Amino acid sequence: MIPDLRLRVSRVGSVDVPLPRYQTDGAAGMDLHAATTEPITLAPLARAIVPTGLAFAIPPHFEGQVRPRSGLAARAGITVLNAPGTIDCDYRGEVRVVLVNLGGAPAVVAPLERIAQLVIAPVAKAELVVVPELEPTLRGPGGYGSTGRT
Repeated sequence: MIPDLRLRVSRVGSVDVPLPRYQTDGAAGMDLHAATTEPITLAPLARAIVPTGLAFAIPPHFEGQVRPRSGLAARAGITVLNAPGTIDCDYRGEVRVVLVNLGGAPAVVAPLERIAQLVIAPVAKAELVVVPELEPTLRGPGGYGSTGRT
């Protein structure tokens, strides 16, 4: 079991954004808000880098994952373009979220609107070992669609 963490956060910028919080006891992610004072209108397929007004001290051996909010995607077609975005444990700058409008009409992100989720997840470091060839598996080198399922 992974223990609960104390996550240090600092407000940056001039907009007083709400701190992220879990909306339910079972929620995996905390909501991030748009640290803007004016609405942001996204045309179809347009993208914007939206500040959150927050910086985090992610503990070693963990990362922050910035993920889309399902409600925003379903309602307005807005999602996180590089999902999941990664906040490395040594990054101390403001977290900003790349949003894109995949809908067919312009969509508006309101000031302080919940725009993404932050999930804190463990990270394992891998040591690469070069071998002459890999051991075979039943699947082998089969890629996209190779299991017969579409």
